[in-house]
Amino acid sequence: MSLFIVLETVIFLASIALGLLLILRPAQVIELQKRFYFKINWRMKPVNMALEIRNTRMMGFMVMGVVTVFVVYAFK
Repeated sequence: MSLFIVLETVIFLASIALGLLLILRPAQVIELQKRFYFKINWRMKPVNMALEIRNTRMMGFMVMGVVTVFVVYAFK
């Protein structure tokens, strides 16, 4: 097995895990982001939390979709 295939598989699985986290737990991801920004002295406050949760879920689908397309293209 080549290093490229192993590396690609690890990146694919990590991206799928990140995408699932963004889809299934968007409020927790937003809270984690807020805590990170607070530590670097930058306050973040979403204007519309429902819209922010929807956008976070969409970002999860996009991450999973884009990575899947790249993996399918690489294995052709």
